[in-house]
Amino acid sequence: MDAHQKQSLPAITLAAIGVVYGDIGTSPLYTFKECFSPHLGLAPSQPVVFGLLSLIFWALVLVVSVKYLAFVLRADNRGEGGILTLMSLAGRSTYAGTTAALLVLGLIGGGFFYGEVVITPAMSVLSALEGLSVATPALTPYILPVAIAVLTALFMIQKHGTGSVGKLFGPVMLVWFISLGTLGAISIFKNPQVLAALHPHWAIQFFVTHKSVAFFSLGSVVLAITGVEALYADMGHFGKFPIRLAWFTIALPALLLNYFGQGALLLSNPKAIVNPFFMLAPEWLVFPMVILSTMATVIASQAVISGVFSLTRQAIRLGYLPGMSILHTSEVEAGQIYIPFINWMLYIAVLIVVVTFQASTNLAAAYGIAVTGTMVITTILACTVARYNWDWPRRLVKLILISLLLIDVPLFLANVVKLLAGGWLPVMLGAMMFMVMATWKWERFLLLRQLSRMSMPLESFVAMVEKEAPQKVPGTAIYLSRTQQGIPHALLHNLNHNHVLHERIVLMTFRTQDVPYVDPDQHIQIDMLSPNVWRISATYGFHETPDVYEVFRRCAMKGMAFNLNTTSFFLSRETLLPSHRSILARIRASLFIWLSKNSLRTNDFIHVPPDRVVEMGVQVEV
Repeated sequence: MDAHQKQSLPAITLAAIGVVYGDIGTSPLYTFKECFSPHLGLAPSQPVVFGLLSLIFWALVLVVSVKYLAFVLRADNRGEGGILTLMSLAGRSTYAGTTAALLVLGLIGGGFFYGEVVITPAMSVLSALEGLSVATPALTPYILPVAIAVLTALFMIQKHGTGSVGKLFGPVMLVWFISLGTLGAISIFKNPQVLAALHPHWAIQFFVTHKSVAFFSLGSVVLAITGVEALYADMGHFGKFPIRLAWFTIALPALLLNYFGQGALLLSNPKAIVNPFFMLAPEWLVFPMVILSTMATVIASQAVISGVFSLTRQAIRLGYLPGMSILHTSEVEAGQIYIPFINWMLYIAVLIVVVTFQASTNLAAAYGIAVTGTMVITTILACTVARYNWDWPRRLVKLILISLLLIDVPLFLANVVKLLAGGWLPVMLGAMMFMVMATWKWERFLLLRQLSRMSMPLESFVAMVEKEAPQKVPGTAIYLSRTQQGIPHALLHNLNHNHVLHERIVLMTFRTQDVPYVDPDQHIQIDMLSPNVWRISATYGFHETPDVYEVFRRCAMKGMAFNLNTTSFFLSRETLLPSHRSILARIRASLFIWLSKNSLRTNDFIHVPPDRVVEMGVQVEV
């Protein structure tokens, strides 16, 4: 039974409100204001307000409700979601060439996610604190320092975990959504004609009247659906039904009431365009709303930070990123992890973004490219899964693909024009992460192929040991091996240089399957290759973290006991040397060598006591 099935439906739905909808739930802080950004030159007249509200309404309905909740959420890998999961699912039943293309698309989507995560905390927190200038202009100079202080505190608490604080996320976000809906409903009650914008006629009329300006305004409209990827990425934590229930009962109604409330306010007071969100509130409520919105944006930021931790762990276990230190911050929740390197790199990047852009309006120019790019990739991958994994009819899948791309592609193209105005930032970060993931995967494949060529076949080694019987020393030697085909270089070096072998030799291989969790009974497989040589295959899912003590415990259950005090772990340590290849290949090789030097070893991952590890070196050209 999944963790989210053990909790009551109201409890898990409340938790989903806090985590899944944190980002999209704070979008009203800046979305409608950005639709009237000076570079668009739109005046808050009734046709324009109605047209923009209609676009926002249909974006929330078609993209979030229909595309993600009704369609994409169906594509789960044993309950888990996310862009890399979708990439893996899409590549299972396709041809080699198609699989390679889908792999590239998935890695680009993963890179875009990293680029988006840098902007989300900065954008959200700044937009919340800008309510201080609405309360009193005298506080305007303090917005930036307070934002930096809030973000610094947020990243500093990551190492302590969010278990205790996380219990407040759901209730705080519930209060936030109730506040959004209430303020919006009061404004709509004063000017109910704004509800006419629900009709798509106003969106169509807006495009007919304003043409290119209307198209470019999509770059601001899309801010209403930023964070939509969290619906899919967090599926494993909460389950499909609670995520859908939280959206249709709480998040969607509150968001629509608030957006339409802001529109009603502009119709009666066009000057409110300065900050329509905070001007919805009466003067006495502005300060409390600033505090509440700051709490909500911190929760939204926490959600995306946790998301990037989960994506990083998944990428490491699937072999797309080098090993990093992953700390579990909860003894109960396996999903609560902390990755120090990612945390502080993210903090530095967010800090640079805040100091460089300084205002949410400036950041809005950078926001959207990564989000809409990921949306396009998600559509292609999900339709591939529908056709080849679910065997949906070709015509139906083609119709779905075209329909969704007719929405996603215009949103993406409208954001591409932001490239020079700040959109280069997430694209650059995404490109860097794509290059790192693609390089690590490909160069690691080349390295393993090279090591395989240098290795002795397993059958030949076993036959040689049984025939020549070198001198035996007491104890057990475990040789950690990347593959099951050849003999680890550490074993060959030990035999060639020391001319001895242990009484019991164990070749241990850790493998990651393309599923989040592996049945505990299938974690360990033991094969006797000869009376003295054994092979242990330890298999885990990409959401699991192997541990040598847990492996020993499962081996004992299968009748093979180990005494850690008389067991030595031998590890092959490769010294990588760049070979004479093309300039581009040498750059890739240099990046791979640097990443390898700074990555964790297998023994670090499985928590082998340092005093039980023996490393044997070998030089390899890459």
